[in-house]
Amino acid sequence: MSTQSPEAKQAAKQADFGGVSRQARGAHIDRPAPALRHEAPPAGPTTFAAALNTALADAMETDPSVLVLGEDVGKLGGVFRITDGLQERFGKERCFDTPLAESGIAGMAVGLAMNGMRPVIEMQFDAFAYPSLEQVFSHIAKMHNRTRGRVKLPITIRIPYAGGVGGVEHHADSSESYYAHTPGLKVFTPATTQDAYLMLREAIASDDPVIFFEPKKMYWSKQEADLSALRTAYEDGSAPRVEGCARIAREGSDATLIAYGPSVPTAVAAAEAAAEDGTSLEVIDLRTLVPLDDAAVEASVRRTGRAVVISEAPGFASVAAEIVARVQERAFTSLASPIKRVTGFDIPFPAPKLEKYQIPSVDRILDAVDELTWED
Repeated sequence: MSTQSPEAKQAAKQADFGGVSRQARGAHIDRPAPALRHEAPPAGPTTFAAALNTALADAMETDPSVLVLGEDVGKLGGVFRITDGLQERFGKERCFDTPLAESGIAGMAVGLAMNGMRPVIEMQFDAFAYPSLEQVFSHIAKMHNRTRGRVKLPITIRIPYAGGVGGVEHHADSSESYYAHTPGLKVFTPATTQDAYLMLREAIASDDPVIFFEPKKMYWSKQEADLSALRTAYEDGSAPRVEGCARIAREGSDATLIAYGPSVPTAVAAAEAAAEDGTSLEVIDLRTLVPLDDAAVEASVRRTGRAVVISEAPGFASVAAEIVARVQERAFTSLASPIKRVTGFDIPFPAPKLEKYQIPSVDRILDAVDELTWED
């Protein structure tokens, strides 16, 4: 029989979970930030990867219930180095390596979240996450509903996805449709350095489980960003909300290109090329697939009267197909032409030398624009 007092037992329980009481299940732990904070990269050209790394570090500093776990996320810093330095800064209890067992990683996160933690999982590669789908679909997505709201699972599952890096099979899938189809999950996918930071902070702070898709070909792309200013704006509440809020990546008047994640830069490049021939294309970056900003998409299509949806994933039964259906339902009377899609082909992802044919390109997008009906 234990000789510990009730107070000592409770203290031991809280110590086991980073000082967070089991009674704080799923709640955001509102604690002051430590006095000494790491320095974000200086303002200027900043990589997508640096923005994600900074967002993880800031979330861990402001909330002791945030944990990072996955394969090689500790000493190695992740296969793409997104978790670089986190174990050294926060210790092995808050950033730790797991066995090569994605189902076990997701199941562990369920237990952690039920006991007041906010686990952030790295699945390493898109198709590596498939063994975890039973945990994600049957438990992570449904626990809140199953318990009538009593148990929340604030889990963020980071998935590097899509092609463009010469990856072989299981290293270049676009699997967002599986998750977007599953009620109970939010699905985020940033396309800019600034959004990478803000959206990851929002995902980690959410009381709902978030599937966070990271376009791996964009990790080392650079854009102007002041991560210190973004940190301040996010933490004082002045940063614009990103969840469910699409953005206009480029204004236009003749047709709307609707894209997300890795397809956004390609859509912008296509719009720039079209402008040289006198065609004005608006580009909508969806940012979050669940929730989807129907209002912003509808407003753009009503202005332009034409639309092309762009996605790397295969087109059949896809997010792109859903967007086409929703636009047709909401803006049918404004359409001057049937909606076109430019997607990956309905085949397994090809060998590296052939991936350029699978991934939507500027030429394929412009071909789709040319197929729109232009008689007014």
